[in-house]
Amino acid sequence: MLVNSLLATYAFDTAESVILWLTVGVLAALIVAGVVIYFAKRSIAGAYAKYAVLGFVGYALVAGITMLALQLSKRTNPAYLEDKWLNADVVNYVLVPLLVVFSYALICGVVLFVISKKKPIFLKPLAITFGAHCGAGIIAAGVTIGIYFTRHIVDDGYYSDYTNQLALYLSAAALIVILVVGALVLGYRDKKSFDSRSIALAGICIAMSFVLSYVKLWDMPFGGSITLVSLFPVMLYAYTYGTKKGLLIGFIYGLMQAMQDPYIIHPAQFLLDYPIAFAFVAFAGAFKNIGALKFPQVKFALGAIMAGSLRFVAHLFSGVFAFGANAAAEGFDNFWLYSATYNSYVFVDIALVVVAGVLVLSSKAFIKQLESYAADKKKEEPKPEEN
Repeated sequence: MLVNSLLATYAFDTAESVILWLTVGVLAALIVAGVVIYFAKRSIAGAYAKYAVLGFVGYALVAGITMLALQLSKRTNPAYLEDKWLNADVVNYVLVPLLVVFSYALICGVVLFVISKKKPIFLKPLAITFGAHCGAGIIAAGVTIGIYFTRHIVDDGYYSDYTNQLALYLSAAALIVILVVGALVLGYRDKKSFDSRSIALAGICIAMSFVLSYVKLWDMPFGGSITLVSLFPVMLYAYTYGTKKGLLIGFIYGLMQAMQDPYIIHPAQFLLDYPIAFAFVAFAGAFKNIGALKFPQVKFALGAIMAGSLRFVAHLFSGVFAFGANAAAEGFDNFWLYSATYNSYVFVDIALVVVAGVLVLSSKAFIKQLESYAADKKKEEPKPEEN
């Protein structure tokens, strides 16, 4: 039995490694082929780019689902739990609730997409209902994580001695207020509702970001990593559709990150490090409607820096109020300095995203395509025939 468990864990790790490097190879091949076609026969470069993106989207969906299944299977494997000094409670109280919430949100997205096509009149009430259900699911997941905290962290002689629960809850609440108010203020010009195209593109961008998040250039010991511009697709979505839609997309992506590589010891710490931190990608579109800024590259770069800085603040609070034990173990008396130093990797991650954004948004054809996506759907619908 033990041998089988070890072999299963090895198989999971091998499959993940294969998919990771396959993703790098696919991206490299598509980029190299695109450069060659651009200089050799520029007339078909646009068509190639379109089909290359569609092909990578299909690959991303398959690879993302496969990687998520492998991660969940590995984390329920006895050999993995024993190696990480974990027990089945981390699965029952952390991973399963998060999986249920994410799965329900995904199903809701599919239903809303179908409804928007068939019965758009029911779209708004269903969206409100599903949103309330997902909110309740997040609260329920927080409760189960709290149970895990109570059973395994309280009085453990390590994290419990340095966890400031009141400060964690207050900092999480403050950042939620900043998120909501900021999204409403900055997104006052945004279209209010999702349409079928924006829903479809949201799923595509989340899938692409999720796959790219496995291409890690640097992995941090207590959670977090520098990836191959994994936040670029979801930030580009927020830039295209605005902060309101970007807020929801970032929140969902944060839940996926929690399932991908969970390092959770407290409900408020979970909120700070995952849904709240990644929901700040919404602010990538904060400067899009500012007319004084003429260049889209500058607008995106400023928004990405703003989003990354606020994400850093969320991780900073988590590090100070939840992971002070790690700072003490490393010999740091100043928890703020330790957390700021540890989480500074966020700025490297964002710098790569900014570079990618500047390069991509330098294409006038690409910008024109983005503008067509963000255009009012009413302009695309045929006018009713006159009697």
